[in-house]
Amino acid sequence: MNSLKKVRIVGAGLLGTSLGLALKSQGVVVDFSDLNPTHLALARDLVGFTSSSQSELSPELVVIATPSAAFREIIREEFRLNPQTIFIDLASTKTESILEVEMITDLAPLFCGTHPMAGRENGGPHGARSDLFLGRPWVLSPTSTTQPEVLSYVEDLVRSLGAIPIMMSAPEHDRAVALISHLPQLTSSLLAKQLSGGPETWLALSGQGLRDTTRIAASDPHLWTGIIFENREQLRPLLVGLRGDLDALIAGLDQPGVTETLLKDGRHGRSMIPGKHGGKSREYTYLPIVIEDQAGQLASLFNECAKILVNVEDLTIEHSPGQFTGLITLALSKKDAELLSQHLLASGWNVHAPRQGQ
Repeated sequence: MNSLKKVRIVGAGLLGTSLGLALKSQGVVVDFSDLNPTHLALARDLVGFTSSSQSELSPELVVIATPSAAFREIIREEFRLNPQTIFIDLASTKTESILEVEMITDLAPLFCGTHPMAGRENGGPHGARSDLFLGRPWVLSPTSTTQPEVLSYVEDLVRSLGAIPIMMSAPEHDRAVALISHLPQLTSSLLAKQLSGGPETWLALSGQGLRDTTRIAASDPHLWTGIIFENREQLRPLLVGLRGDLDALIAGLDQPGVTETLLKDGRHGRSMIPGKHGGKSREYTYLPIVIEDQAGQLASLFNECAKILVNVEDLTIEHSPGQFTGLITLALSKKDAELLSQHLLASGWNVHAPRQGQ
């Protein structure tokens, strides 16, 4: 994407601003448009755009990064302003936007629907990160008339951002995200809703499991209301299935076998989620290490990992307020866990017995 000089991003939210930051790091001039003046000012400041930033350049790419409800009006106006430009969107649903674009004969060949499978519960430009897309799948859903050179251009763009382009039709995309994104959002919100009104003394006992399962419940309600509405037909049968499983569990609470079957099925479903880089999910070995609550301990630990060239796949940190020690659990391959355990023990670290699996 060395030839890309200027991009116009309509929508200075999390995805739009993160894209702007990633493009800025490649030397691209990025300008934003947004009805929220606070978001617009912050996004422009983050990418260093001023009215004199190569203002004579026309954008080679226009990115629609607004909620789906605003898409119809915005895409028509942006195409009127930039009729020769390549267009993409970042919306969470694809079917309706593709149908809308295909009604504009001259636009459809220049447009490719896209959806980066990346995000954070912290919305808006305040949560933007230039590395948000690194290693993440990025779905491409072209129109029926998208020019091959346009599709190739968008693929190159996605790869230049460190993401992985995945070709998928709009209907298939919407069915997929209903299962792996929209249903989890609603499930997390339903679970978090049950906490409302709970005694503070109970909530103070919360561990990482509750935090993990309710993390995305902190997402923007306004944004997600639109997403759920757009994909309601794909979500409906999934919610009915979830309700059926919940009803079966309630009816079978007096039968341990029913609960065990559900837990086994859930464990199996969890194991089907691909591992790092989209590969098969791996069974890691987890190595617990107790460290002192003082500056530099975590950095020292990773220096030890680097010394013997072990690859840390993931980590968790458990530390209670007022506690003088913390528990670091590293996820590694079995071989690396054995090697690191021996090395750390010999170096005086407080290492405990590794465990397999979750």
